[in-house]
Amino acid sequence: MQGLHKYARIERERRFLLNGFPSAEAVRIRHITDRYIDGSLLRLREQSDDSGPSTFKLTQKLPVRANGGQQGLITNIYLTEGEFRVLAQLPAKTLRKVRYSVPPLGIDIFEGPLQGLHLAEAEFDSAAEADALIVPGFILHEVTDDQRFTGGQLVCASRLDVKKWLAEYEIPLSDPR
Repeated sequence: MQGLHKYARIERERRFLLNGFPSAEAVRIRHITDRYIDGSLLRLREQSDDSGPSTFKLTQKLPVRANGGQQGLITNIYLTEGEFRVLAQLPAKTLRKVRYSVPPLGIDIFEGPLQGLHLAEAEFDSAAEADALIVPGFILHEVTDDQRFTGGQLVCASRLDVKKWLAEYEIPLSDPR
């Protein structure tokens, strides 16, 4: 598979729905703005920690699903802020979230139209590692195979769409205050 895309790595992750934030303490907090460039498989990301400067990345995700949490192939390029600003002029849809690192999970708390959505993910280096994950008790449902809960789909979804999707899992999406 590596010969198909020599600069990509296999992306393995499992995704989960939560109904609120767990009582666990976060070891890192990042503010993330993702811009999904229209008509492409490209994502621009601006990420900042509370304690440091912003990081800028251009990511391509090619879907190639397989067992062991394999989502596809992923390629990242780190950008300067100037390069990011040039590419940010391309037409795109935007998704904002705060990611809390609660090992082994990253817990995304969405902002804007998707406020109230809590999605956790864990990334792995191997299929065996993905399969061996012991799912914490605060997880409500695994949605690894539900494509609606990927960033590329969520960025196109309305609040009503997400509310209906969560209802299928018997999770309420509260109205924003």
